[in-house]
Amino acid sequence: MAIGKLYIGRKVRELRQINKATQAQFAERIGISVSYLNQIENNQRPVSAAVLIALAEKFRVDLSDLSAGEGDRLLSALTEALNDPLFEAQSASLQELKLVAQNAPGVAHALIACHRAYRHNSEQLASIDDTLGRSPGIAENTPYEEVRDFFHFVDNYIHDLDSAAERLAAEIGLGEADPSAPLAAFLERAHGVRIRKALTEDDMIRSYDRQAKIMTLNAYLPAATRDFQMALQIAQLALPDMIDQIARNAGFRTTEAFEICRIGLQNYVAGALILPYRVFMEAARALRHDLDLLAMRFGASLEQVCHRLSTLQRPGAKGVPIFFARIDRAGNITKRHSAAKLQFARFGAACPLWNAHQAFEQPGRIIRQLAETPDGVRYLCFATQISKGGRGFRKPQQHYALALGCEISYADSFVYADDLDLDNRAAFDPIGISCRICERGQCPSRAMPPLKGRLVIDHDRRAALPYALREN
Repeated sequence: MAIGKLYIGRKVRELRQINKATQAQFAERIGISVSYLNQIENNQRPVSAAVLIALAEKFRVDLSDLSAGEGDRLLSALTEALNDPLFEAQSASLQELKLVAQNAPGVAHALIACHRAYRHNSEQLASIDDTLGRSPGIAENTPYEEVRDFFHFVDNYIHDLDSAAERLAAEIGLGEADPSAPLAAFLERAHGVRIRKALTEDDMIRSYDRQAKIMTLNAYLPAATRDFQMALQIAQLALPDMIDQIARNAGFRTTEAFEICRIGLQNYVAGALILPYRVFMEAARALRHDLDLLAMRFGASLEQVCHRLSTLQRPGAKGVPIFFARIDRAGNITKRHSAAKLQFARFGAACPLWNAHQAFEQPGRIIRQLAETPDGVRYLCFATQISKGGRGFRKPQQHYALALGCEISYADSFVYADDLDLDNRAAFDPIGISCRICERGQCPSRAMPPLKGRLVIDHDRRAALPYALREN
């Protein structure tokens, strides 16, 4: 697959400013003219291979950190927002959207937020029974969505927290061993907290008595869940100031969003404690990302392993860029992150042709799929079902599909690629992001027409779909 031209003007400008250099000084150091540097910084010209090598050698920059990949999340969200029929008369080309995402990310974020508010307001107006009597006005983002976007746009990686958790894990003695005993011992030694297990059939997972310093865990929980809760308690006690500062710096508009973010950051630390960055990444590479073996080696759950794989985005020491999602039976994506080019839709369900939905039909198995998106990028996808809850015969269980994948160029890093015909284009299933924005006009699995699609209705002819899409 051909590699497109690389426009990274904003990143080059930020690198120059960090090093407190003028354009003339910076250009001289990397061996180019000032005019060429000025054109690069304004995204009027792409960077050449020689410039990339010079940046890496002179400023100790990891070339993967200069890639355009991290802008894919913003570009995807911006593209989806502008696909709304609301903007039909002001449609922008892909190149224009790239320029906005690269040069004016603040404007892109503002437009995405405005579009989300517009959608919320439209949905409220559509539900007359729910909206009658309410004061008018544009609906704001929910606190949950604010926090979800915060993690999404920081690449699901918080460097200060991850590094602190890695140091703490080394102090506790975590990594490639049953974490239960070290976690409990550290809680008592460092914070005077004793662990108690309770045989309770209610929904209680963890409770903490601040006065008595007793942490109670449900004895019916899986060991990996209990360990995670102990690690979360350590996060609350050992790193409260750092967590609070990161949440404050995010600039949330409501107390609810701030508190939800604190919970998310505490969970982030818990995962980073049980699965320390470098130890876990090296094990993932050695085991070729075999989920079951990684879970057994670290005493973690499959979901913890999958989620951690999606956070391996440390500058200069990145893991394989993967996408990760957790999906319920109704098709709702309850967790999502992508370090790959593929980005999940912000609204609507996932593509029905994606193999993640098949995981519910074959519990306990890893379902594999070779897939290709409308932009021609090919992926290795794999999914499995997990169950939660169900402590006792009468307790309901929640079932989820965990879906992961990578671009096909990274497939050899995964055991799940073995014996698949990666060179056969016909072996790849055509999938999209969601029906709302998918470009495939002849897909018989469509749940709805694309937002910008112009329909052709022929009363004398019927195919799989009751309409056709007019070609531009």
